[in-house]
Amino acid sequence: MSRNPDSAARQPSYPLVVTLAAGAIFLSILDATVANLAVADLHSSFTGASVTDLTWVISLYAIVFAACLAPAGRLADVLGRRRLYVAGMGLFTAASLLCAAAPALPALLAARGLQGLGAAAMIPASLAVLLADVAPQRRGAAIGLWSAAASAAAAAGPSLGGILIDVAGWRSLFLVNVPLGLALLAGIRAVRAPATSGQGLPDPLGTLLVTAGTGLLVLGVTQGREWHWDDPRVLGSLIAGLFLSAWALLRARRHPRPALQTRLWRSKPFALANLVSLFFGAALYAWLLVGALFLVDVWHYPWITAGLSMTPGALLSATVAALVGRSLSRSRPHLVVSCGALTLVAAGLWLGLTLSSQPALWSMWIPVGLLAGAGIGAVSTGVSSVAALSVEPADFAGATGLNLAVRQIGGALGIAALAAILPVAASSDPAPYRHVVLFSCAAAAIAGLLGLGFARHRGRPGPHPVRADSRALAAGPAGGREVQP
Repeated sequence: MSRNPDSAARQPSYPLVVTLAAGAIFLSILDATVANLAVADLHSSFTGASVTDLTWVISLYAIVFAACLAPAGRLADVLGRRRLYVAGMGLFTAASLLCAAAPALPALLAARGLQGLGAAAMIPASLAVLLADVAPQRRGAAIGLWSAAASAAAAAGPSLGGILIDVAGWRSLFLVNVPLGLALLAGIRAVRAPATSGQGLPDPLGTLLVTAGTGLLVLGVTQGREWHWDDPRVLGSLIAGLFLSAWALLRARRHPRPALQTRLWRSKPFALANLVSLFFGAALYAWLLVGALFLVDVWHYPWITAGLSMTPGALLSATVAALVGRSLSRSRPHLVVSCGALTLVAAGLWLGLTLSSQPALWSMWIPVGLLAGAGIGAVSTGVSSVAALSVEPADFAGATGLNLAVRQIGGALGIAALAAILPVAASSDPAPYRHVVLFSCAAAAIAGLLGLGFARHRGRPGPHPVRADSRALAAGPAGGREVQP
């Protein structure tokens, strides 16, 4: 069957597709970090709330976001990438407006939960748009730019948050999302709607089990330090999360329309990419958080200065992610992931061996941050490329959601390890922070060793040429199949 000329005429341009995909992940990651410095300003608005209550403005977004990533990816495969993009971006934008207008803390928390839900829908939908509407030979570069947008958001979050709070107050953190969200919603109209897959909605009970199980696991490890690990709330969350997750996996193996495509793990590159993401997430989240805490607690920098001090490394991470994406056609993924992880390990060893209570911002901290940023950008793009492009087009979004959900779970475990190592009260002793850095080194080393397994995945981690009779994605993720690597 030939491609419909009308569909080809409506093919969106490469810059527009990259902007739509990168914009969605930028907003999602930005809102995970932009509110980190807002607790003091929130306290002045909601005087009856405790600091613990206010930290839920940050935690609730992260928990809902992690819990809904995998189900959202599955929905994108069934409903279509454009529909889920519109639904996710629309919900995120409306929830941002509700956050900015929240008259009380419960209303703000409810809106933040909705934001997390919208963000979870946006990410797999955005990468599915990228993969389905970009020519195969340019997908590696496009994924690099998509990953670079995530790194740029991580860089901008703390510093942008601090500036906005100082200039206009905490409500401005959420108002900035509204015009950006509306612009992206207008742009997505240029992306053709894919033909319907003909499948029914994924198993509703299985979807609920996946969401609840992941959310409870992340809740338990996130709150373990504050509630104490032997608290019934923590133990109950972890046990219930494990039980519901196991139930969801067993149900997915038998259901005709599973909430999770467990068959994706039959692809060895995809299964390996999930393992790499788990350990990389643990290393990444622990590294980013311990850096900010060390600068504030030990070197006594203000939060906004701490955020700005970490910006050069994050910006280099974005640059490396974009460059790695462009070169994946010439670089093997095992080299990209393993060398990136080795670079992060080297940065961690440098930091761990030289960390002291004497400030050394320019002589040690900034160079270490640049080295770590380069490693993070390489690993992030390499593993994202393998995970997304080792499956068939119909599973692009589901694979993306599942892989990122695994990374978020790894990140929650990394933060739990940090909480277990650091003292509860702020301390000027650098030793516990050094131990967290060494934990990140160990997790990154495991990720790098696992990444060597991609050597069996010959050549580029992208799609091989499609069959001659393929629709070449003219009907979206539901149309055509790519030959498996």
